[in-house]
Amino acid sequence: MATNFVIPAKMKAWVYGEHGDVANVLRLDPEFEVPEVQEGQAVPGYDLAGIVVKVGHQVKELKVGDEVYGFTSHAYKYGTLAEYTAVEESSLALKPKKLSFEEAASLPVVIQTAYGGLERAGLSHGKSLLVLGGAGGVGTLAIQLGKEVFGASRVAATSSTGKLDLLKSLGADLAIDYTKVNFEDLPEKFDVVYVAIGQSERAVKAVKPGGSVVTIVEHQKTLPPPAFSFVATSDRSTLEKLRPFLEGGKVKAVIDPKSPFPFSQAIEAFSYLQTGRATGKVVIQPVP
Repeated sequence: MATNFVIPAKMKAWVYGEHGDVANVLRLDPEFEVPEVQEGQAVPGYDLAGIVVKVGHQVKELKVGDEVYGFTSHAYKYGTLAEYTAVEESSLALKPKKLSFEEAASLPVVIQTAYGGLERAGLSHGKSLLVLGGAGGVGTLAIQLGKEVFGASRVAATSSTGKLDLLKSLGADLAIDYTKVNFEDLPEKFDVVYVAIGQSERAVKAVKPGGSVVTIVEHQKTLPPPAFSFVATSDRSTLEKLRPFLEGGKVKAVIDPKSPFPFSQAIEAFSYLQTGRATGKVVIQPVP
């Protein structure tokens, strides 16, 4: 059996660019690119901020030259840790003018995760909120959104000793040092507990009767009631809804002081992230 095939760069293939009647949408392309097999190779990264350089014929709202931000759902293959990536229009929103590209790139996943989780948990005006892991990427946004967007009457959050002032600067009424205090032993209980770290068993002891516990990290385990898990999806409508709060400075991006890392130091950036000592988000700058 022959094994030394010569693979051409182009091939014949039936293609379509839109849905509809087969006779109208299907056509023969005699010079379609032969796909390459790239086993085990993928570009990581979800968040992005950049400038549109090309649009498909089905794109309706964005145009070349627009400054955008968002996150891609195709990170398993075409992630954002690259100079260019391809993203669905529905995943992108216009970048708030007040934000730098670094600030904008730090936000899409965490702000949509924070907002979606709080919304699903039923946080509303006048209710109280406890954020576990308040100094992390999602936690820093959950504190701000809880206060500024959802109108929580009281926000508490946990962190290590050195980050308590950060929590207060973001709007936390009560900053809890988890190295000294067990939050579940406090007499005060909360309407919503947002778990950005894996502590659901303890979190349910800090919620009021009838309250909610939402976790973003424990998806493969049975959770104690009333805890439930939440995973954000890429949705431009959330970014657009929160745009006024970002433009007005009521909600701010929190970027670790070591960021942004240059593109050549991506490994160092991930290594630092894995230490668990990062504050807010770690950002990598692809363009020199």
